[in-house]
Amino acid sequence: MKNRISKNNAPHKLVLMAIFFMVIVIWSTTPVAIKWSGEGVSYLFGIFLRMSIGTVLAFILVFIKYKQLPMDKASREVYLASAVSIFGGMMPVYWGAQYISSGLISVIFGLMPIITGYLAWRFVGEQGFNKLKIMGSVIGVAGLVVIFYEDGRINDNYIYGISSVLLAVVLHSISAVWIRRIKTRLPALTLVAGGLLFAMPLFIVSYAMFAPPLPQTIPSKAIWSIVYLGVVGSIFGFVGYYYLLKHVQASSVALITLITPVSALWLGHTINNEIISISIYIGSAFILTGLVLHQGKGLISFKLWR
Repeated sequence: MKNRISKNNAPHKLVLMAIFFMVIVIWSTTPVAIKWSGEGVSYLFGIFLRMSIGTVLAFILVFIKYKQLPMDKASREVYLASAVSIFGGMMPVYWGAQYISSGLISVIFGLMPIITGYLAWRFVGEQGFNKLKIMGSVIGVAGLVVIFYEDGRINDNYIYGISSVLLAVVLHSISAVWIRRIKTRLPALTLVAGGLLFAMPLFIVSYAMFAPPLPQTIPSKAIWSIVYLGVVGSIFGFVGYYYLLKHVQASSVALITLITPVSALWLGHTINNEIISISIYIGSAFILTGLVLHQGKGLISFKLWR
């Protein structure tokens, strides 16, 4: 049975649109920021400091706004589901970013609509995973492959990077559908704070066990990237994402991952002087076609939500 939201309690369409595009901007900048956060330091330092900043800030905001963090059984379950995305969906990406490009990370995350759409149909009862949606997803992913075709220069660790980020996509999709199935009424900010609380011990243990000693100097680009990811990525990005999950079909939220690789590519061209080839234009056309087919009339009218 579909999870319907009362029209009286549903947020305004313009609010959802604003949050939708905010998440696109944040997710577009995240891959290159992750790469920068590891310049001159271990990737474990980057993700540990990022999540530490995000956890402290999330708790401060929760206690200012709500005075407490619920710890009943239902809340703990949704925190656990959130932690699957925060730790399981982020740690493999940071590790894999050592071996593959930021653009290729976005390409692999383009598979998320297919995985999330299937899981949402199978376990939440969202709209059928029909042939048209499958065709649209395949065409969209094909466009991503065309765009980043030149990234196919394989080195010894290439397959490990691909496998690691693919694992992150699967875990991220499982978390999204799990949270959708729980039908939590917790505010998005509370959900993020609780998820960070449950995930943080895993980051602490990972850092303590595997992180190498810090260098004498840490590049300013790495520090500012970590701060950006900790504040904007971990708070605004996660809160916006979970807010959309509460009010939008999980499979529709996942469509963001078909848009962000293109926007991330153009951003990389602007700030990193990356070359845009003809394959990029062809791939973009594939992606737009895939989006229209995957979402159908809802995308044309921007009815991404019920």
